[in-house]
Amino acid sequence: MATPRHEHLVRQATAADAAVVAGLLDAFNREFDTPSPGPHVLTARLRRMIPGDHLVVLLTGEPAVGVAVLSFRPNVWQEGPAAVLDELYVRPGMRGQRFGHALLEAACRLARERGAETLEINVDGEDTDARRFYEAHGFANSEPGTTEPMFYYYRDLV
Repeated sequence: MATPRHEHLVRQATAADAAVVAGLLDAFNREFDTPSPGPHVLTARLRRMIPGDHLVVLLTGEPAVGVAVLSFRPNVWQEGPAAVLDELYVRPGMRGQRFGHALLEAACRLARERGAETLEINVDGEDTDARRFYEAHGFANSEPGTTEPMFYYYRDLV
Protein backbone atom coordinates (compact mmCIF):
# COMPACT_ATOMS: atom_id res chain seq x y z
CA MET A 1 0.00 0.00 0.00
CA ALA A 2 1.38 3.42 -0.92
CA THR A 3 1.98 6.02 1.75
CA PRO A 4 -0.10 9.18 1.21
CA ARG A 5 2.02 12.23 0.37
CA HIS A 6 1.18 13.96 3.66
CA GLU A 7 2.35 10.98 5.75
CA HIS A 8 6.06 10.41 6.17
CA LEU A 9 7.61 7.11 7.10
CA VAL A 10 9.35 7.04 10.46
CA ARG A 11 11.78 4.32 11.38
CA GLN A 12 13.73 3.45 14.50
CA ALA A 13 17.44 4.18 14.14
CA THR A 14 20.05 1.49 14.72
CA ALA A 15 23.66 1.85 15.82
CA ALA A 16 24.56 1.91 12.09
CA ASP A 17 22.65 5.23 11.86
CA ALA A 18 24.70 6.87 14.63
CA ALA A 19 26.64 9.22 12.32
CA VAL A 20 23.44 10.38 10.58
CA VAL A 21 21.73 11.01 13.91
CA ALA A 22 24.82 12.80 15.24
CA GLY A 23 24.90 15.06 12.18
CA LEU A 24 21.25 16.04 12.65
CA LEU A 25 21.67 16.67 16.38
CA ASP A 26 24.83 18.72 15.83
CA ALA A 27 23.05 20.79 13.15
CA PHE A 28 20.16 21.35 15.59
CA ASN A 29 22.42 22.73 18.30
CA ARG A 30 24.41 24.86 15.88
CA GLU A 31 21.23 26.35 14.40
CA PHE A 32 20.23 27.58 17.85
CA ASP A 33 23.76 28.55 19.00
CA THR A 34 23.79 25.81 21.60
CA PRO A 35 27.07 24.07 22.44
CA SER A 36 27.66 20.68 20.83
CA PRO A 37 30.53 18.28 21.43
CA GLY A 38 30.56 17.73 17.65
CA PRO A 39 29.39 14.92 15.42
CA HIS A 40 32.35 12.59 16.16
CA VAL A 41 31.72 12.61 19.92
CA LEU A 42 27.97 12.28 19.40
CA THR A 43 28.45 9.39 16.98
CA ALA A 44 30.52 7.45 19.53
CA ARG A 45 27.95 8.08 22.27
CA LEU A 46 25.03 7.12 20.05
CA ARG A 47 26.71 3.88 18.95
CA ARG A 48 26.82 2.88 22.63
CA MET A 49 23.37 4.17 23.57
CA ILE A 50 21.11 3.21 20.65
CA PRO A 51 21.35 -0.58 21.23
CA GLY A 52 20.23 -0.18 24.87
CA ASP A 53 16.73 0.04 26.33
CA HIS A 54 16.77 3.58 27.69
CA LEU A 55 17.15 5.60 24.48
CA VAL A 56 15.22 5.37 21.22
CA VAL A 57 15.99 7.43 18.13
CA LEU A 58 13.50 7.90 15.32
CA LEU A 59 14.36 9.11 11.82
CA THR A 60 12.22 10.35 8.94
CA GLY A 61 13.04 11.10 5.33
CA GLU A 62 15.37 9.38 2.91
CA PRO A 63 18.00 10.59 3.34
CA ALA A 64 17.03 11.48 6.90
CA VAL A 65 15.80 15.05 7.34
CA GLY A 66 14.37 14.74 10.84
CA VAL A 67 15.17 13.09 14.14
CA ALA A 68 13.47 12.49 17.47
CA VAL A 69 15.28 11.22 20.58
CA LEU A 70 13.32 9.66 23.42
CA SER A 71 14.55 8.62 26.85
CA PHE A 72 12.82 6.10 29.09
CA ARG A 73 13.40 5.68 32.82
CA PRO A 74 11.64 3.95 35.72
CA ASN A 75 8.92 6.00 37.36
CA VAL A 76 7.47 5.54 40.85
CA TRP A 77 4.23 7.41 40.05
CA GLN A 78 3.10 5.21 37.17
CA GLU A 79 3.38 1.52 36.36
CA GLY A 80 5.19 2.20 33.10
CA PRO A 81 8.30 4.26 32.41
CA ALA A 82 8.59 8.02 32.25
CA ALA A 83 9.09 8.98 28.62
CA VAL A 84 10.88 12.20 27.67
CA LEU A 85 11.20 13.61 24.18
CA ASP A 86 14.74 14.91 24.50
CA GLU A 87 15.09 16.22 20.95
CA LEU A 88 12.95 16.75 17.88
CA TYR A 89 14.55 18.37 14.84
CA VAL A 90 13.73 18.79 11.18
CA ARG A 91 16.20 20.43 8.80
CA PRO A 92 15.14 24.05 8.09
CA GLY A 93 14.48 23.55 4.36
CA MET A 94 12.15 20.63 5.10
CA ARG A 95 9.95 22.23 7.75
CA GLY A 96 6.28 22.79 7.07
CA GLN A 97 5.97 19.43 5.30
CA ARG A 98 4.75 17.45 8.34
CA PHE A 99 8.00 15.61 9.06
CA GLY A 100 7.86 16.93 12.64
CA HIS A 101 4.25 15.83 12.97
CA ALA A 102 5.17 12.32 11.80
CA LEU A 103 8.06 12.11 14.28
CA LEU A 104 5.96 13.38 17.19
CA GLU A 105 3.09 10.99 16.47
CA ALA A 106 5.52 8.07 16.17
CA ALA A 107 7.15 9.10 19.47
CA CYS A 108 3.75 9.16 21.20
CA ARG A 109 2.86 5.75 19.77
CA LEU A 110 6.19 4.25 20.85
CA ALA A 111 5.89 5.69 24.36
CA ARG A 112 2.37 4.23 24.70
CA GLU A 113 3.59 0.85 23.41
CA ARG A 114 6.30 0.84 26.08
CA GLY A 115 3.70 1.54 28.79
CA ALA A 116 4.32 5.25 29.38
CA GLU A 117 1.27 7.24 30.46
CA THR A 118 2.69 10.64 29.51
CA LEU A 119 5.32 12.06 27.19
CA GLU A 120 7.30 14.94 28.69
CA ILE A 121 8.98 17.65 26.61
CA ASN A 122 11.18 20.53 27.77
CA VAL A 123 10.94 23.64 25.59
CA ASP A 124 12.84 26.91 25.90
CA GLY A 125 10.44 29.66 26.97
CA GLU A 126 11.37 31.97 24.12
CA ASP A 127 10.95 29.24 21.48
CA THR A 128 7.42 30.22 20.54
CA ASP A 129 7.44 28.14 17.35
CA ALA A 130 8.19 24.93 19.27
CA ARG A 131 5.67 25.82 21.98
CA ARG A 132 2.98 26.45 19.35
CA PHE A 133 3.85 23.16 17.59
CA TYR A 134 3.56 21.07 20.76
CA GLU A 135 0.42 22.85 21.96
CA ALA A 136 -1.20 22.22 18.56
CA HIS A 137 -0.47 18.53 19.17
CA GLY A 138 -2.23 18.49 22.57
CA PHE A 139 0.70 19.16 24.93
CA ALA A 140 0.25 21.55 27.85
CA ASN A 141 2.57 23.31 30.31
CA SER A 142 0.09 23.42 33.20
CA GLU A 143 -1.75 20.84 35.25
CA PRO A 144 -5.42 20.30 34.33
CA GLY A 145 -7.58 22.91 36.02
CA THR A 146 -4.73 25.33 36.72
CA THR A 147 -3.29 28.28 34.84
CA GLU A 148 0.16 28.34 36.46
CA PRO A 149 2.84 27.06 34.07
CA MET A 150 5.18 24.25 35.03
CA PHE A 151 8.90 24.94 35.05
CA TYR A 152 11.98 22.87 34.30
CA TYR A 153 15.01 23.45 36.51
CA TYR A 154 18.54 22.20 36.09
CA ARG A 155 21.98 22.64 37.56
CA ASP A 156 25.28 21.93 35.85
CA LEU A 157 27.28 19.41 37.88
CA VAL A 158 30.61 19.72 36.08
